[in-house]
Amino acid sequence: MPLKRSARAPWSKAMIRSQLEVVDQLRPPSLVLTNATYLNVYVKQWKQANIWIENDRIVYVGPDVPDSAVETVDMTGKYIVPGYIEPHAHPFQLYNPATLSKYAGERGTTTLVNDNMLLFLQDKEQAFAQLEAIQQLPTSTYWWARLDTQTELDRDSVLVDSERVHAWFNHPDVVMAGELTAWPRTLKGDDEMLQWMLDAETCGLPVEGHFPGASAKTLTKMALMGVHSDHEAMTANEALCRLEHGYTTTLRHSSIRPDLPGMIRGLLDAGLEAYDHLMVTTDGSTPGFYQDGLQDALVKIMIEAGLPAIEAYRIVSLNVARHFGLDHVLGSIAPGRIAHLNILDAIDEPRPSAVIAKGQWIYRDGASLFPNELIEAALALMPATDVTIDLTPNDLSFSMPVGLDMVNSVIMKLFKITHDTGQDELPRDCDESFLMLLDKEGKWRLNTVLKGFANDFGGLVSSYSISGDYLILGKCKQDMLMAFERMRELGGGIVLVDRGEIIAEIPLPLCGMTSTEPLEQLIVEEQRLRAELIARGYHFEDPVYTLLFLASTHLPYVRATPLGIYEVMKKQILFPAILR
Repeated sequence: MPLKRSARAPWSKAMIRSQLEVVDQLRPPSLVLTNATYLNVYVKQWKQANIWIENDRIVYVGPDVPDSAVETVDMTGKYIVPGYIEPHAHPFQLYNPATLSKYAGERGTTTLVNDNMLLFLQDKEQAFAQLEAIQQLPTSTYWWARLDTQTELDRDSVLVDSERVHAWFNHPDVVMAGELTAWPRTLKGDDEMLQWMLDAETCGLPVEGHFPGASAKTLTKMALMGVHSDHEAMTANEALCRLEHGYTTTLRHSSIRPDLPGMIRGLLDAGLEAYDHLMVTTDGSTPGFYQDGLQDALVKIMIEAGLPAIEAYRIVSLNVARHFGLDHVLGSIAPGRIAHLNILDAIDEPRPSAVIAKGQWIYRDGASLFPNELIEAALALMPATDVTIDLTPNDLSFSMPVGLDMVNSVIMKLFKITHDTGQDELPRDCDESFLMLLDKEGKWRLNTVLKGFANDFGGLVSSYSISGDYLILGKCKQDMLMAFERMRELGGGIVLVDRGEIIAEIPLPLCGMTSTEPLEQLIVEEQRLRAELIARGYHFEDPVYTLLFLASTHLPYVRATPLGIYEVMKKQILFPAILR
């Protein structure tokens, strides 16, 4: 018996027979939208029709009106487009997959293709139970399967091996492999990684690259290895190069790379006329960036930059569905598709005034109708944090001769430490801070100095990091100890302390990485933290991303990892972490 692929075949024989009865008017549809002006993405035209929906599926689009229906709504004066699809979501950027799905769905992004990073290293039965709970939401959620961890893990960490990778490949909700941040390993002869890429293709999963600054030759080599797409173009010329090499090319507009307006204008100026292999992403932006929305905001940007509205709506619907092999169930308003529909007041106003997801209203008349009980059920399966270790004054011993110097929000270089790190407080007129990465189980620590983060703050502690370990930053060791103790009381989170006072905090009780709060509340908390750090000298794009990526080895040049100070290009540990 074939493995059920719920992402591709969500309806049983009994469901399909019932849907056929609706078309034959033996049973009334659950919802009919009459006098609809809808976008037919296949012929690129606005068409007039009546749309019949049976439970979660569109069963008819055409001139007929059924004799009866459970609910009938007149759509005169409205415009209906397919639900938007986010092709590259990182659903653990302080928020979690359930609360992100709710917030996104109410703004028209009814489908998310999610990074599995936080779940990848969990026990797979526990992780897959979370996927099942999230699948019960009215929004659609799919996943990609990681091939690497983006940091150098210590020897006691979970093993990333073929068994773990293939278990994710075979999950019915997984539709992609990647993003391939460890591609240099593959080019240098890592046959295990190359085999996983080939296995992904065998499973029908496209492979996504992560190729910032890649040359045409590198793009050629990675295409030969089976990579289908990339989202790291930073200019219109880089995007064109990827398109010309046959890549599905995702244009980014995020909290650290707000590139989309310039990219669209550049592509139009270059004379691009074919948009079928373009997608757009917010690339896991931090909460405050989502005040203006998700894919709805990107459609607005594209239209204002000069792209025809029909092309903009196709980019966030049909293009994505086709790329993932899901266009028979997603990305259009046609018989057989999941009933994800956005009702607009005007063609050039992509924020919907009403949203239907899986055939049910989730936003209407200015109010959320999203079933919060399903959010709670999903949250209940996400592991809570238990911070069991202590931070002592003896841990705050800093004697390393070199530290990390911030080039921007996420890129670091080495620098020679000149200040006396044996004192309890560093001067407030310099931009050097104590930096410690502490094993979440308390086995090891890495103590150095971070230059360029901020001048005037006491202590900042974060359980939010790429490795899942604790980051302790600050000028004042006493404030650092206080911030750690408060983080422990919260059961995980980010805490900013200055001169003995808690200035800002974001509780992150799920895995130490994500909040249980609605995104609207989380936006307020993150914006306060950001404002306080900027007031204290942080001058880059996104402090939350700085915390996340301090240990991330998919970025140059040196990182603070569980193994120690690590030089990425040479794959060399310069100064090891020490046992406590």
